[in-house]
Amino acid sequence: MKVAWPLIINSGTFAVLNFCDRLFLSWYSEDAFRASLPAGILFFTLVCGFMALAGFTNTFVSQMWGAGDKQGCAKATAQGIIFSLLSIPLIMALTPIGLWSLRISGHGPEVLALEEEYFKILMWCGGGMALSSALSSFFSGRGKTFVIMACNIIANGLNVVLNYCLVFGKWGFPEMGIAGAGWATVIGSWISPLIFALLYFSKSINAEFQTFKNLRYDAWLFKRMIRFGLPSGLHWFLDVAAFTVFVLLVGRLGPIAHIASNIALSINLIAFMPMIGMGMAVSILVGQYLGRNQPGDAERVGWVALKLGIGYIIFIGITFLFFPGFYTNVFEGNAPASVPFDELLKAVRILLMMLAVWGIADATGIILSGALKGAGDTHFVMYFQSVVAWGFLVLGQLVIVLVFKAGMYVSWAWTLLYIIILGVGFMLRFRSGRWKSIDLLDRRATVSVEPGIPVEH
Repeated sequence: MKVAWPLIINSGTFAVLNFCDRLFLSWYSEDAFRASLPAGILFFTLVCGFMALAGFTNTFVSQMWGAGDKQGCAKATAQGIIFSLLSIPLIMALTPIGLWSLRISGHGPEVLALEEEYFKILMWCGGGMALSSALSSFFSGRGKTFVIMACNIIANGLNVVLNYCLVFGKWGFPEMGIAGAGWATVIGSWISPLIFALLYFSKSINAEFQTFKNLRYDAWLFKRMIRFGLPSGLHWFLDVAAFTVFVLLVGRLGPIAHIASNIALSINLIAFMPMIGMGMAVSILVGQYLGRNQPGDAERVGWVALKLGIGYIIFIGITFLFFPGFYTNVFEGNAPASVPFDELLKAVRILLMMLAVWGIADATGIILSGALKGAGDTHFVMYFQSVVAWGFLVLGQLVIVLVFKAGMYVSWAWTLLYIIILGVGFMLRFRSGRWKSIDLLDRRATVSVEPGIPVEH
């Protein structure tokens, strides 16, 4: 928990940020609210792979820190920085693909126009988010998670304030609606890596880790990071892309399905986002224990994290079951609604019941897949989740919505089954212990001339 609690709060700030985005837009207009989730999740789909690959720096830093190699930590971070900068033009080049995806989703013209506007603005965030993932890994990999929390509280707090000002035109700012929410997110996404960079290149850290000296391309380390990080990036992309298909298809099922799903997923985001922090923490600790050649402790910390996560999510699930009206009322706002509120409340109540079960399986999948990635078992994570996501979730959703034209509850139930399959699969893989034999730093091909400093034969 010493490592995890700042990351949990950090993840919570991102959840609050996204929640406030959608909450303010639900107060502003129904169309803006309906546009925010599909456009937002599609943007994240296109950038999350770059973020995950840059963030895989965390696994290298954690294992090198565990092995006592301080300059190795800086060299690994440098490769993440270089990759992030190279990714900026690649991310922007994906904008036409995202716009095409929105246009074929079948959403109404008013909502589609807002989706396109919001999406095009958000794409300017991608480079900052990838760079932030790389720079923050230097701190998180060493267990300095308080730094991550403090930095993102500042950046995300500024983002929330700017969201309010730019959406509604408060305190002298222009009223920009959904465009204002987008530009506020752009500003916040670049503030975060700026703060991390100032800390990373500070006098004290440079003296200890030689961050300026080691800010250069290292062919061996860069290629190794791509080798193990690319599956992690592809895993995130394919997983989020599959979920995006679900979100876009639900938008075709009518106003009640679209609005109720947006509300339920927004509630789930803020309630469940702390599990992302728990997954990051277990990834860090598994990496550090394996760097010290302590696989038994690495396994133990994975199971402990899972117990903590499930305990938390059971509590959250109980609130979903007993207080659905509280959650739904938050989004009622002052904007005109195209559906009766009692019908919307009934739909959200049923979806929250599903989320109560969903949360336990999702916590299992996120925490134990984080443990596997901390060990470098990224290929299994990618292959397993990709096959299940596209062979089960996406294929099933296309048949359910487009062929059988079934309703929202059948679509959601299928996604719930997908989440359960993932949780069980990652639990069985972690339990097998096969991840303990992965040699991420290629120690078998190195000798040590100084304690903690590996040198190739």
